Amino acid sequence: MKQVVQNYKSGELALLDVPVPRSKPGGVLVRSAYSLISTGTELMKVSEAGMSMLGKARSRPDQVAKVMQSVATNGVPATYRKVMGKLDSYTPLGYSLCGVVEQVGDGIDDVKVGDLVACAGNEHALHAELNWVPKNLYARVPDGLAPRHAAFGTVGSIAMQGVRRGEPQLGEVALVIGLGLIGQLVVQLLTASGVRVVGVDPDPARCELAERLGAVTCGDPASAAVDNAVAELTEGHGVDQVYLAAGGDSNQPVELAARLSRDRGRVVDIGKCRLDLPWNAYYEKELDVRFSRSYGPGRYDPAYELEGRDYPIGYVRWTERRNLACFLDLLARGRVDVEPLVSHTADFGDAVETYQRLKDGDLKAVAVLFKYPEQKEETGETETAQAPAEAEAPTAVPAVRPGGTGSTSARPTPARSAPARSAKASASVRLAFAGAGNYATSMLLPHLAQRDGVELSTVVTTTALSAANAQRKFGFAKATTDLDAVLDDPSIDAVFVVTRHSSHAELTRRALLAGKAVFVEKPLALTEDELAGVLTTVEESGNDRLQVGFNRRFAPLLQEAGKRFGARSGPASVRYLVNAGRLDHGSWYLQQDSQGSRFAGEGGHFIDTASWLLDADPVSVYALTTPGNEDLQVVLGYPGGSTATISYVTTGPAGFPKETLDLVADGRALRLDDFVRASVYADGGAGGRKRWISSRLPKARDKGQRAQLDAFLDAVRTGGPMPVPLESLAATTAATLAVRTSLVGGVPVTLAATRAGAEAR
Repeated sequence: MKQVVQNYKSGELALLDVPVPRSKPGGVLVRSAYSLISTGTELMKVSEAGMSMLGKARSRPDQVAKVMQSVATNGVPATYRKVMGKLDSYTPLGYSLCGVVEQVGDGIDDVKVGDLVACAGNEHALHAELNWVPKNLYARVPDGLAPRHAAFGTVGSIAMQGVRRGEPQLGEVALVIGLGLIGQLVVQLLTASGVRVVGVDPDPARCELAERLGAVTCGDPASAAVDNAVAELTEGHGVDQVYLAAGGDSNQPVELAARLSRDRGRVVDIGKCRLDLPWNAYYEKELDVRFSRSYGPGRYDPAYELEGRDYPIGYVRWTERRNLACFLDLLARGRVDVEPLVSHTADFGDAVETYQRLKDGDLKAVAVLFKYPEQKEETGETETAQAPAEAEAPTAVPAVRPGGTGSTSARPTPARSAPARSAKASASVRLAFAGAGNYATSMLLPHLAQRDGVELSTVVTTTALSAANAQRKFGFAKATTDLDAVLDDPSIDAVFVVTRHSSHAELTRRALLAGKAVFVEKPLALTEDELAGVLTTVEESGNDRLQVGFNRRFAPLLQEAGKRFGARSGPASVRYLVNAGRLDHGSWYLQQDSQGSRFAGEGGHFIDTASWLLDADPVSVYALTTPGNEDLQVVLGYPGGSTATISYVTTGPAGFPKETLDLVADGRALRLDDFVRASVYADGGAGGRKRWISSRLPKARDKGQRAQLDAFLDAVRTGGPMPVPLESLAATTAATLAVRTSLVGGVPVTLAATRAGAEAR
């Protein structure tokens, strides 16, 4: 199918072939009839993409701050790859459309196939021939309402939410600053509410349009006509409400709002304009400044938007979806008229040309619609020609354990109920990726793309554009949203599961049952039952070709330090300080109900590293937490009396190293400083001392991703043992899950009992 996209790095606009999105439970698949270009929001995004890198940085100082923090934590090369990966990707455009329901997902009973719906959301109502839309982001179009008018549903909801924030009352006077698309709709909604409206815009044509649609008078912000009209309508007191629907860098709108407001008036910001509030003016009138957040309550709440959890109407009368339905009702009853706002209707095939004309100023418009043709049935994938790579296999880097009682090699793979897959006849390993998020595209795929002996066969994602981006950047032969097509493909040797945490266990099980080798990012499972399900699948299928992305044990610096430390004879003590830091608001890591706790998602890294250093798996776990935050102290017990203490803190300073590790045993100590420098100290006998200190890594922190991939690919190619024994992967996962059990019960957890309980269930 076709979708309008933009490359934020180059500014390129394109009508791209992308896979058809999959219909999922909790939503509907909609074939677009009309979609609306927001000439304010979307053109601002298009213009930003055309800026220089310096211009982009100046326009988004919040993102620059995040980049600098990432540099401090992850180093320049890793941060550069991540930032460039985001910039040099196609991003979607659009967020308001009307279309016909083509498929209905499980749990949906309010619409049926063939119904006309209006859809909202900058991830779900895109300029694309097909969109998957969750329940709370669509509303059925009333009978008789034209689809081209229903396509205004989202921008109408934005205007409506702004008006609701102003709390207008019959007989009041309002000032609307900015008479673009949103401003014109605000004028009509206020007029329909019995409010007299004065409009402000430097464009005479827009002023004339607003007057035709109900405004008492409109004019240029610098003209005396606006001041005179306000004085006459309000008997000199000033307007009751001001709606800022303007954009740009000028501070004139907020200054004008203060001058023309009455005492204790309300100022509502709907657009994105400069807000340097003149303190004296706002203080002396005690103005009430309010922000209107997009379509209404529910916006930016994943539980509402993605999971379909509605807010009780008794507590939240007007949500995103109710605003959308209300605006459609006003359109259907003729209380709001959007036809005069339509400046141009373009065929969807002319989308790129239309955007360019708008950007260049050749097309002057308040609102522009894309009209979509009827389409034949779409397939679920896109392909590119790509010759399979034929080359020698890269050398694998073994995960050598230090500190063991005389052994320096990994323990053998446990017995299997069925033999491992035989070695490949071809030197090329064909890989498929389920998921293509930030970690996959910045830390895994750059090591695999254009690599001898590796063929990137298929990438599958839930959103069409992310699959297309991964295909373009890394050279996958196919991009699709159909996982079954991947699992049913006998030519694919291994599947990488790099989706969100809640799907790891199930996708791993499905891939193992399909006979694939599996590389799954941590965590392997979020519950004991999920872990038991994976282990049962291994036993029943005989397929134990599994690796979890515990990469730190493969880090070259830690490997070298382990060799310098050597074998030990007595118990050891490990201290691991993890300065995890705070998460950004809106991070999906915060969705603990569906994605598990933060430690459940990340803690396996640190437990696995400690277990590798101690050459054993933990047998007990005791966890404590600091009241009021997620700081954890996790004490792991190991056979022979060894212990590991993991301090996982979120309240530390941003500039402090993320990971600091110490191993002490037999008069020796190993220290790792954030994968930048390592050292080993030892008593040399007769009062002498020995010391080894690595040189400081000059470029970046190498946390072992490449070496881990080398080892995994070698195992897949040769049919040899997986890099980490299955029993160790299971033990690390069980220990990670036991942290939550210990916190709830307040007592240590014996892991043998935990595993037995899981198996019993």
